[in-house]
Amino acid sequence: MYIDNISIKKSITSWLLFMFWIISIMIIVGGLTRLTDSGLSITQWELFSGFIPPLTDISWNKYFDLYKEIPEFKLQNYDMTMAEFKVIFWWEWIHRFLGRLIGISFLIPLIYFTYRTSFKQMLNYYIIFFLICFQGFIGWYMVSSGLVDRVDVSHYRLSLHLFIAFIILSLVFWKFLKLTNIRINQINIKLNLIKFFLLLLFLQLIIGAFVSGMDAGKIYNTWPLMGSSYFPDDSMISDFFSLKVFDDQSLVQFIHRNLAYLIVIIYFYMLYFVLKNGNINLRIPIFIIGISLLFQIFLGVLTILSGVKMLYASLHQINSILIILSTLYFLYIVKYKETIY
Repeated sequence: MYIDNISIKKSITSWLLFMFWIISIMIIVGGLTRLTDSGLSITQWELFSGFIPPLTDISWNKYFDLYKEIPEFKLQNYDMTMAEFKVIFWWEWIHRFLGRLIGISFLIPLIYFTYRTSFKQMLNYYIIFFLICFQGFIGWYMVSSGLVDRVDVSHYRLSLHLFIAFIILSLVFWKFLKLTNIRINQINIKLNLIKFFLLLLFLQLIIGAFVSGMDAGKIYNTWPLMGSSYFPDDSMISDFFSLKVFDDQSLVQFIHRNLAYLIVIIYFYMLYFVLKNGNINLRIPIFIIGISLLFQIFLGVLTILSGVKMLYASLHQINSILIILSTLYFLYIVKYKETIY
């Protein structure tokens, strides 16, 4: 897509920057909604009517009565008071409100910019909007998994929900970078290496969602060993090659830990290339990735040792945004490097 109207281009850039921040906030709030076990507090989709929160005692009692019908209340929160319910309700309501706000904030400017340019030029943005709508459906698909036979949502659906959120954020950030037209010269590093590193980050994101959804971070609260050994004490090596590996809390935590070690190794391999080839203009971007990566591991260890304390767990998820976006920026400046004639 190429837009030659400078005014429209600046407007789209500002719009994308706004969407970037609001989607980032949405991901953070979503993480806190999960950590506070608030995701099942609203048991109906209410695509449009849910825009307005309960304002009367009658409305609050209605929502609370609906919550009392699901397994989470019956088996886990049976002694919850109305005041306690309101806390988890507001987390979920704000999360959904941000989702609706993102949809509206993307659609209205999209229609306007399509009118000012053309559908063909804005086609990629319609794909992003489709993903936003699909994300809303996946959100309800995830919530519905915890309304009948279990006290929490499916960790598979949770990971899909988080994965799509990061895909949307990444696409918005990438389109923003392309409109800024940043170009850097003196670059010599393998593009496929960065792509592989980014792929590992997204894979780690999915496994991290498994850990969160299964409460697998509470199984082993020791590091670097898991209990008294490197491999979890309550698992067999053969279990690692079973189809049920991603339903085993201990093995999921084991995979999450070791994938982090692999990511660090690949990072230092990239750093070696940057320093070896004298890519001066890449040093700051690669150092930012490194600092955020080491901080992420530090937060991960703190999360494990603390028994998944909310502060550390939430910072752990927030910092994952920085790692992925800094890697995307690194990929962008390498892919679209300035050509020297």
